[in-house]
Amino acid sequence: MFKDKKMAKMVAIAVVAVFVLGVFGIAVSQSGTGYAAAAGTASNVGKVNYQRLWNESPEVAKLTETMKSEYAQAQKDFEEKTKTMNDKEKEAYANQLRERLTLKEQELKVPVLSNIDAAVKAVADSKGLAVVLDVNNIVYGGQDITDDVVKKLTGK
Repeated sequence: MFKDKKMAKMVAIAVVAVFVLGVFGIAVSQSGTGYAAAAGTASNVGKVNYQRLWNESPEVAKLTETMKSEYAQAQKDFEEKTKTMNDKEKEAYANQLRERLTLKEQELKVPVLSNIDAAVKAVADSKGLAVVLDVNNIVYGGQDITDDVVKKLTGK
């Protein structure tokens, strides 16, 4: 097609350059570089302190009291039922009680965590946030909605 190899080489370089610049242009437009894009991204990301939400949830106090009574009952059961058991049987029964208490605690935590998640979602939706992360997973940025979620959970 091209008789002059030098001309063919220049055309090939020009085609490659156009291709590379086109790919670069698409990448830049898709990544949204610049201050305006960074500000838009930051406004769609929220952060929340789940540990604080857990600590301030009114349901956690009820869960704690229930678990205290469960532990007391387990201790009482252990003392009554292991009077005539040998060490191996006592250990097996203690493991059984631990498993029962762990399952009970997990069962009680599910509705509390569901309510916290629902409150986070409601606040995030009202603020137009697309993503909400725990504060321990964020290095920089994000809108902190912890106070708003605590108000929703406690009604204060």
